[in-house]
Amino acid sequence: MLASMGAFAAADTLVKISTATLSPAQVMFYLIGGAFIIFLLMAILQKDRLLDRRALSPILFLRYFSEVVGMVGMVMALTYVPISVVGAITQASPLLTALGAVLFLNEKMGWRRWCTFIIGFAGVLLIIQPGSVEFNLSVIWAIVAMLALAIRDLTTRLIPNDMPSASLATFTMAAALPCTALWVFYNGESFLPAQTNWLVIIPMIVLGAMGYLFIITSIRIAEVAVVMPFRYSRIIFLLILGIVVFEEKPNALMLIGAMLIIASGSYMMWREQQVKKQAQATLPSENPRAR
Repeated sequence: MLASMGAFAAADTLVKISTATLSPAQVMFYLIGGAFIIFLLMAILQKDRLLDRRALSPILFLRYFSEVVGMVGMVMALTYVPISVVGAITQASPLLTALGAVLFLNEKMGWRRWCTFIIGFAGVLLIIQPGSVEFNLSVIWAIVAMLALAIRDLTTRLIPNDMPSASLATFTMAAALPCTALWVFYNGESFLPAQTNWLVIIPMIVLGAMGYLFIITSIRIAEVAVVMPFRYSRIIFLLILGIVVFEEKPNALMLIGAMLIIASGSYMMWREQQVKKQAQATLPSENPRAR
C-alpha cells in the first residue's frame, strides 16, 4: 500500500509537470491510452477473459463514467491547484464511500461513524477555506474528483468477485479512451504534440499503472483494516513533493485539515472492521445450526 501511494504521488507530480507544456486533454489521452495498453497486456498474459458480457452491465458503465470524471477532475485540479491541496481533498473519498454505502447499499452507520464523517468533512473545509482570500475556485475540480472516486469505489463493491482486476481495468480504459480522444479532437489539438517530453510521460504512465497494481495486491494479501489506513500516506507524499518540487507552502489550516482527514478516515476503517468482527462473533450463538 505504501508503494502504491508513493507511485500514485510520483505520477501526480509528473502530471502536474506535464501540464506546463500539454493541455489537460492531451495528458488524459496519454494516461488513458498508456494504461489501456499496459492492462491489456497484463490481462492477455494472465489469460483473463476479455470477452465478458458483464462488462456492458449498467453498474460497470456507472463505474466507467465515474472513473473518467474522476480522472478529468484530478488532471484539471493538478493543473491549477497546489498538488498538496489536491492530494488532501481527494483522499477524503473513502469517507464519502462509507456515506454512500449507508444511503444506497442499506449499510448501517452509528453515531461514532457519523461523527467521524463530520470531522473528515470539516477537514476538507479547512483545506478549501471557502470565503478566504486564498480560496481558489479551481479547487472545485478536486471536489469533483473526490465525489467521482467515491462513486467508483462504491460501485466496485457491486462487481462480481470472479472478474479479474486486469480485465476490469482494461474495460475501464477502453471505455474512457474514446471520450478522451474526442476531447483532444474537439480542442483541435494534436494527439502526439511535438513538445511532448517522453522522459516525463512514460514514467507518468508506468507509475500510474504500478500504483494500481500495488493497491490491488496489498488488498488481496492482507486484511483491509491493516493496509487501508496506509492509503492516507499519499497525503504525506504529496505534501513533501509539493514543498520540494513546486515550492508550495501549506498553511496551518491546510495541515490541520489534512490531519483530520487522515485521523477520521483511519478511524472509520478501523471501526467498520470492528463492527464486522462483532457481527461474525455473535453469528454462531444466534444460529443453533451453526453450532
